Amino acid sequence: MGLKLSILDQTPIGEDETAVDAFRHTVELAQQAEAWGYHRFWVSEHHDSDTVVGSSPEVLISYLLAKTSRIRIGSGGVMLQHYSPYKVAENFGVLASLAPGRVDLGIGRAPGGLPRSTKALQQEAAGGGRTLAEKLAELRRFLQDALEPDHPLHGVKAVPVAAQPAGLYLLGASASSAELAAGLGIPYVFAQFLNGDEPVLRQALETYRREFRAPAPAVPEALLALSVIVTDTDEEAKELAADNKVVKIHLESGRTVTVKSLEQAEKFGSQTDEKYTVEVKEAKIIHGSKETVRRQLLDIGQAYGAEELILAVAMKGFDRRLHAYEPLKEAFSELAV
Repeated sequence: MGLKLSILDQTPIGEDETAVDAFRHTVELAQQAEAWGYHRFWVSEHHDSDTVVGSSPEVLISYLLAKTSRIRIGSGGVMLQHYSPYKVAENFGVLASLAPGRVDLGIGRAPGGLPRSTKALQQEAAGGGRTLAEKLAELRRFLQDALEPDHPLHGVKAVPVAAQPAGLYLLGASASSAELAAGLGIPYVFAQFLNGDEPVLRQALETYRREFRAPAPAVPEALLALSVIVTDTDEEAKELAADNKVVKIHLESGRTVTVKSLEQAEKFGSQTDEKYTVEVKEAKIIHGSKETVRRQLLDIGQAYGAEELILAVAMKGFDRRLHAYEPLKEAFSELAV
């Protein structure tokens, strides 16, 4: 089987654009992705952001399903820590019943915003006091209508129970997230564009494959999510890649939050009482001409045993992003997708 290519779109809002423009671009990209033969198209969840407007992936997924006919559509991902697993299961039960066999439910571990937006999302239940692992396990049971008899909500169904439930994935960038996905026996997506540390990536995938627990015929399914820049020349792509940074906020509690800029880090600092440090690193971006990027992606897929890569083009301007995805898919045209 050849290397599958998929797309993650964060619905960025460009200079002098409105949310209407940004969503129109996401719809157009999804339709083009289907025409080009990409395997799946995922959208992200961010809150209180000046740069991306995709705050409600389940709503956007519904619209994208109606505007496409074959490509898988999903979330990359829903930030489950903010929500009731029951309601998420209902939302994706509806989606999976509207478009059987085409819906993915990727779960993200990050908050998807700064402390104040997290507080706004969780103000009613304050997170419910449960861990993400507990909520993810419950979500999986609701999706499959398989609550244990001793569960306090046994007998409650997340209606509709889809004949082909949404595919459940966990997104992460550490060995701990890999271990969680392995324990539940679900596919794992390592976000290399958030954590480009090669030893961490290798450890996470080794942990996932070693600890994977699911009845046969299920097997470990590890995907990689990567940032790419594709231009006419390697030199142009190198210049664009140099402008991209990853800003990590290391909190006293031990958590690490990744943001897009020092400005966002400053906003985070103004919204939290927790002590923290800020680290700025070069972003891990696969860049070059389409042939150069093709070679790098093939090498990455082989090195880590990945059968699918989820790509996010790290370029400003919708036309540039659109024109990067097309030649990239052309470069893989001889591979099965």
